[in-house]
Amino acid sequence: MQNFELNNGVSIPMLGLGTFQMSPDQAQKAVVSALESGYRLLDTANAYLNEKAVGRGIRGSSVTRQEIFLSSKLWPTVYQDKTAVDKTLQRLGTDYLDLLFLHQPAGDFMAGYRQLEQAYRDGKIKAIGISNFHGKKLTQLLEQVEIKPQVIQVEAHPYYTQSDIREGLAPYGTRLMAWYPLGHGDKSLMNEPIFTKLAQKYGKSSVQIILRWHVQMGFIVIPGSTDPEHIKDNADIFNFELTIEEMSEIAKLDQNKRYYIPNDAREEQYAQMQMDFEAQK
Repeated sequence: MQNFELNNGVSIPMLGLGTFQMSPDQAQKAVVSALESGYRLLDTANAYLNEKAVGRGIRGSSVTRQEIFLSSKLWPTVYQDKTAVDKTLQRLGTDYLDLLFLHQPAGDFMAGYRQLEQAYRDGKIKAIGISNFHGKKLTQLLEQVEIKPQVIQVEAHPYYTQSDIREGLAPYGTRLMAWYPLGHGDKSLMNEPIFTKLAQKYGKSSVQIILRWHVQMGFIVIPGSTDPEHIKDNADIFNFELTIEEMSEIAKLDQNKRYYIPNDAREEQYAQMQMDFEAQK
């Protein structure tokens, strides 16, 4: 597995396992499978309700905690809870996180970010992330924080390359981590002629070509799968390289097409949701 360097010097794997929409049992098994397949980056969240299972998967593997880059996310309902970081660590069964995000730009996200800054200073987290931030709220956060974020996690794929956000964050060296990296499984994306052609050229699948495109774009990518073979195949992207010309051809697919449409009403609704994280299995 190859790594990127974040703006604070921390090393992060280019590719990892996302656990969104996985049940606790699925997440635990997927984590073990991923670690056995060479993955070292694992991503979860309070809202996924599988943090405890991810922790069990880590402990059930043969890989030490120190070898793993572990990230999670605080949900808006706990942004003002001074114990939120510690509770997240407890659920995962670890005394530090390599990366901790604010999950949504909702509620008192500045209070949440200050929590992350304090946890960073205290050594409880090694990097700070923001997820799904955009527009005025992203600008507000960047203007007010003392420690600029190391990572932003947003939807990104060849149909939607987040050029505006990347341009805005470039001065801070903030790295993009892509969710929905395969366009939410959109067959029209998978079957684009350029990917079919490149898959034949390199002896890879269209999925592997797209994931390779992500890392060559400089994106950290976290495809999610519960199938051991798919998990293994998703990581098999480091023995070939797309040419500059091929990357330019793929760039023509960018059409500002997203599969998740953020809006303030939805974000404020998220902030009001109550989740019993302690009830996780």
